[in-house]
Amino acid sequence: MPVTSLKSITRMAELSGYRLPADVVDRLTRVDDDPKEFRKVGIELASELCRDLLAEGAPGLHFYTLNFSSATREIYRSLELPDTV
Repeated sequence: MPVTSLKSITRMAELSGYRLPADVVDRLTRVDDDPKEFRKVGIELASELCRDLLAEGAPGLHFYTLNFSSATREIYRSLELPDTV
C-alpha cells in the first residue's frame, strides 16, 4: 500500500501490533511538512519493498490502493516489469 500519510501508516502499525522500522519513520518524518515530497518518498519506500519482495522470490504483489490508484500505478511503473496481457 502506498504510504501517503504518516498519521495513517502509524495508526495502521498500532492497530496491527507492529512497529514501523526507524529508518522508514525517519525518512517520512523529514518530509512530513511537504505533501508532494512525502508522496514521493512514500512511493519510493513502497517500490523498494516491492523490489525486495520480488527479488526474494515472491510470486506476485497485491496492492490495497484505498482510492490511491495513481500512486500504485507509479509504484508498478518504477518496478519496470514486462507488460502482460
